[in-house]
Amino acid sequence: MATTLLLHSAAIRVTEFRCGAGPGDIPFTECHAAHSISYVRKGSFGCHTRGRSFELVAGSIMVGHPGDEYLCTHDHHRYGDECLSFFLAPELVEALDGGTDLWRSGALPPLAELMVLGERAQAAAEGRNDLGLDELGHVLANRFAVLAGGRTQRRQRATARDRRRAVETALWIDAHSHHAIDLERAAGEAGLSPFHFLRVFSAVLGVTPHQYLVRSRLRHAARLLAGDDRAITEIAFDVGFGDLSNFVRTFRRAAGVSPRGFRSASRQPRQKDRKILQDRLVAH
Repeated sequence: MATTLLLHSAAIRVTEFRCGAGPGDIPFTECHAAHSISYVRKGSFGCHTRGRSFELVAGSIMVGHPGDEYLCTHDHHRYGDECLSFFLAPELVEALDGGTDLWRSGALPPLAELMVLGERAQAAAEGRNDLGLDELGHVLANRFAVLAGGRTQRRQRATARDRRRAVETALWIDAHSHHAIDLERAAGEAGLSPFHFLRVFSAVLGVTPHQYLVRSRLRHAARLLAGDDRAITEIAFDVGFGDLSNFVRTFRRAAGVSPRGFRSASRQPRQKDRKILQDRLVAH
């Protein structure tokens, strides 16, 4: 079993598991130390817990409860499986209000809403979108609790205080976007738990905190590319991107051109080019 830690915060830990077991391999037992949701992104495996047996395929969800044992088998697929697992802190589990039975369900079949979120989380883990992996972990956990618990999600109405908190935190994010800012740090600035801050911020501003952070960095980068002669690599690091390839990929997705192409079009633009670039960045 190969494991890769992708994210570790106070509220949530995200780990990638790659198992190469197949038919004929000895089943192994896992004992979970925390509540968890594992999205099966590839392959299949069997799971036996609390007297019940499940067969999980790509798109299924394995549900972990602290202290419970899970016997895993690979009788039907010789290539093993891959999972993206979210381990949740007790405070987050309490905020979800799903009840004990929910976390002892063992597994869920492939559900369209959870599969879509699982793939978005995988894309975030690979840097293929501008959502935060911690944010998607919270969203996936909340949707799991709603769907598996059979309850209706209540639409949160933002109070005047919520709106002020969201706007003030957005201004703070924009001013500090060249620094490393995760969901917990932004939530601390707002004086809220990460779970409630994500809901408030998204409800008020229509984007997640991480999306706003990335877009602030892109805006600052566009300004520097249009009027600064520094190297593109230097600009990428100055605005807060950790590596050049991620910056180029994210900028191209937003503007429709590479940073170099954007700089060239900004220095000697035709009116049509300028309009296209402006429309792309505003839409993003």
